[in-house]
Amino acid sequence: MRIIDLHCYPNTEPWIRCQGPYVDALAKYWKRQWTWKQEDEVVQDFAAAGVDAVLVALDLETTAKTPPCSNDYVHGMQQRHKDRIIQSWAAVDPLKGNAAIVEAQHAIRDLKMLGFHFHPIMGHFAVNERRFYPLWEAITALKVPVMIDVGTTGMGAGIPGGLGAKIRHAHPACIDELAADFPDLTIVMAHPGWPWTDETTAVALHKGNVFWEMSGWAPKYFPAQLKTDIRARLQDKVMFGSDYPSIPHARLFQEWRELGYADAVMEKIFHQNAERVLGL
Repeated sequence: MRIIDLHCYPNTEPWIRCQGPYVDALAKYWKRQWTWKQEDEVVQDFAAAGVDAVLVALDLETTAKTPPCSNDYVHGMQQRHKDRIIQSWAAVDPLKGNAAIVEAQHAIRDLKMLGFHFHPIMGHFAVNERRFYPLWEAITALKVPVMIDVGTTGMGAGIPGGLGAKIRHAHPACIDELAADFPDLTIVMAHPGWPWTDETTAVALHKGNVFWEMSGWAPKYFPAQLKTDIRARLQDKVMFGSDYPSIPHARLFQEWRELGYADAVMEKIFHQNAERVLGL
């Protein structure tokens, strides 16, 4: 069975350095060292897991004061390993205003990247803020999808004040409003959306332009209602993502199998929905 992993970070030095003050917090959150690998080692991880990986760029320059893990860098890594890394999500910082729009156009028109990933908590913004609507208009005009994190994050978790991050910025209500205002924009929500998983389910079901990938969580810890909904009314909405390097692929695959879904449902989750919705 083909497995498309929609949410893989480069896990190389530029990506780790981009996270700046959050590195130590992530090491504590995941209970292991949070450090980089060489590019070839990362690709070997993808090959060993048997996934078609989609890389994710990251830009926290405004909030973390670190150089971005840039679109040009991530695109270059993808191009060097096309047989294993099939595409990449670009990143732009909405707080950069018109510069974000210019970079978005470069990422799609010049680099031919898949679309854009947004991390509202660490970016210190909510996607439904009206000041960012020119960016959404530009992305809609480019006819590419976006992937937006919902729910809490390990970045800043456990640190007094969370390093200024506010998890409410990633509430699914923000996605609901964005999807209503931009019906031609394909939106993929990233992560199970805890502690608002039921509300995230409601948004996925109500908005025809919204889909959902379940990266960053061990499947055995999915809420009971979500486990039921994935096999039934969400089976055409849900896609696979790992949040690499957060959780080992072997563990994820084992726990997905233990959920006991029919092969036809797993085909949708692991590749068919991503092929249909994102053209992969």
